[in-house]
Amino acid sequence: MSAAKLRQVGWLLSSRIRSRQQVKHLYCTKQWSGTRHQKIPLSSPSSFVSSRSMFIQTQDTPNPNSLKFIPGCPVLEAGTMDFSAASNAFCSPLARQLFRIDGVKSVFFGPDFITITKTDSEVQWKLLKPDVYATIMDFFASGLPVVTDEAPSSDTAPSEDDDEVVAIIKELLDTRIRPTVQEDGGDVIYKGFEDGIVKLMLQGSCTSCPSSIVTLKSGIQNMLQFYVPEVEGVIQVVDEEKEK
Repeated sequence: MSAAKLRQVGWLLSSRIRSRQQVKHLYCTKQWSGTRHQKIPLSSPSSFVSSRSMFIQTQDTPNPNSLKFIPGCPVLEAGTMDFSAASNAFCSPLARQLFRIDGVKSVFFGPDFITITKTDSEVQWKLLKPDVYATIMDFFASGLPVVTDEAPSSDTAPSEDDDEVVAIIKELLDTRIRPTVQEDGGDVIYKGFEDGIVKLMLQGSCTSCPSSIVTLKSGIQNMLQFYVPEVEGVIQVVDEEKEK
């Protein structure tokens, strides 16, 4: 998308926001475990980190089967990556190692966190967490890159083919919705807009979260409809690979 068009989209969105009253933030619930610590300064996600100096925080998510691990150093330089199965983790040495842990169903990377989703409620976090801690610490101590191949671009990224409505929807997703969802260890990916319906894919902790419908309807849909009258509804698109 050209710089001129980006400026136009930003102006249109700002105009819509100024014309309405400020909305409430999307709900989010957080519980922290561990002791706060200073983050380890790193120049890049592949920098060497001593496992002795790393302290990993964990944060509960709205999904009881997903847990957010915060290593205190960058994980990705930008964006997010979702690995729904070990077969999809060919581009990430860290994801491949995490999938070797018995009980790990999916792995999700954010800019500074890793969300692990376990197979089911029978798997206990108190047994799974030590293996995840050890894997993360050993990996960052090795100095290997988190991602070896170029990651595919997000469907939420602006495109020259986007019309005004789609451009504003993507702008709202990127600036107001995705950051909040990522705080809960997940992400929202734009998959299309047709006949007034926005199609979104939930990733990370949001994938199998019991409150995902509430997030879609009470959070995301309400915000999009507030700023974009053309939006009539929001539906979830399921990754076919996760259904296998």
